[in-house]
Amino acid sequence: MTTTMEPFARNVVHFVRLLRGAGLGMSPAHAVDALDALRFVDLSRRDDVRATLACLLVHARDERDIFDAAFDLFWRDPDWEGKLRALLLPKVKSGMPPPKRNNRLADALATRAAASKAREAESKPEETHARITFSSQERLSHRDFDTLRADEWRTLRHQIRAHRMPLATEPTRRLKAASRGTHADLKASARHAVRSGGDWTVWKYRAAVERRPPLVLLLDISGSMSAYSRAVLYFCHALLQSRERLQVFLFGTRLTSATRALRERDPDVAIATLGQNVADWSGGTRIGATLAEFNRRWARRVLSGRATVLLVTDGLDHEAIDVLDAEMQRLRRFAHRLVWLNPLLRFPDFTPRARGVQAILPHVDAMLAAHNLDSLRAVGPELAALSRHTGDTKWN
Repeated sequence: MTTTMEPFARNVVHFVRLLRGAGLGMSPAHAVDALDALRFVDLSRRDDVRATLACLLVHARDERDIFDAAFDLFWRDPDWEGKLRALLLPKVKSGMPPPKRNNRLADALATRAAASKAREAESKPEETHARITFSSQERLSHRDFDTLRADEWRTLRHQIRAHRMPLATEPTRRLKAASRGTHADLKASARHAVRSGGDWTVWKYRAAVERRPPLVLLLDISGSMSAYSRAVLYFCHALLQSRERLQVFLFGTRLTSATRALRERDPDVAIATLGQNVADWSGGTRIGATLAEFNRRWARRVLSGRATVLLVTDGLDHEAIDVLDAEMQRLRRFAHRLVWLNPLLRFPDFTPRARGVQAILPHVDAMLAAHNLDSLRAVGPELAALSRHTGDTKWN
């Protein structure tokens, strides 16, 4: 590539990195393909450049809005109608307002701005001291969701979206071919012996097929759970995008299925839509009545195949405790495993004194914390440990 094309090539690479930071599936190969294709395009025609990059970098319909917003921000030049001077296209400015809908793009822009500032700081020779401290992201992972400022919450949402919960697998009754194992496959061993001239020195085996059991999440969206329920929804969105077997239900004063809404590719759009369409968001709590509706309408449909139920609530319900106890007992019979994620475990001296907590606690297999990023990251390993060991209810 010629010297005049080198700055333009660097900007194309930075643009692909920006799209990858905004959540699109980009790789270095996409930047190489874009550079090869742009050799045959008149770079003074802005629409041709946009169309060429869109053909190569956009893979789904819902990615086009993010691409258009990123293109307008990154390749903004008042002289596009004239000739490009030395093919130097300006990069995005940190003070440029991001589009309101594409929060993923705003997060990617903020990350690039912070990285550029860090590189500038490292290039200064007088600033060579190092402080032994935690990074801002590491500090945020310990912070309670309910104590975060708006800017801290925005940074934390980006971390939640990038996280993938390692879910446990369980053996099934189905068997598959394996190089070693405890189940000898006599038919496969005999066929191999026939092909080898009667040599039975090599044995074939079959092993149990491992698969992840389905998850059903019941999420309390009452006023006391507002900050925690939004954080959990971002984790649910990441699981659904990675094709996990997950069903999500929201409950406050009524029950709402949120699985279809969370399949939207942009998590900010999905959760904002839920906040607008769910009438009882940040309202009151009727845990017993909503569990009764779930057991009557949904339990037999979604609690099959050794499903694990994650109940995310603080249990602060003082209405119809006898109904709550009966419906929890009924839910326990439907579910293979019932785990309670309780934000109140953030208090070291927490004791189950509330009547709602006392009604729920005897029917769960485990009660885990769910008040910060570290506690949510620990849910996957805890579920894996719980699938290997059975015992009394435990608190973590």
